[in-house]
Amino acid sequence: MTDPRPPLPPFTAATAMQKVRAAEDGWNGRDPARVATAYTPDSVWRNRDVFLTGRAAIEAFLTDKWVREQEYRLIKELWAFTDDRIAVRFAYEWQDGAGRWFRSYGNENWAFDADGLMRERHASINDVAIAPGDRLFHWDRAGVRPADHPGLTDLGL
Repeated sequence: MTDPRPPLPPFTAATAMQKVRAAEDGWNGRDPARVATAYTPDSVWRNRDVFLTGRAAIEAFLTDKWVREQEYRLIKELWAFTDDRIAVRFAYEWQDGAGRWFRSYGNENWAFDADGLMRERHASINDVAIAPGDRLFHWDRAGVRPADHPGLTDLGL
């Protein structure tokens, strides 16, 4: 049995935005084991061209991701929601092992169980190389985006 993960469906505009921010904060913490607990034990993912099922696969995927994508900083924005589904758009900045910077843009579709755990995640993502001076996401290395840091719309993304 898993503890509920509020906010729970059915979502309102306010609770959907809370869920999106909680996901952003979790991913910015870059702790694969902790992040994996937000998903059902049998959660199904598509991330780009990778298909995963289950928390162990999610944790392994995220561990590898955050080794490759250094200095990772993510911003998510609510796009749409229904009773138990949320769509988001996002962008994140990261540096590869050779020191090159990228901004990745994407969309995710999420479906939740009654306990507020994500049972499905479908992500489409594109990477764009950026110059270090073009970076827009500036906050402490591994932590949540400060409340006063602009979101995607405010940054013109």
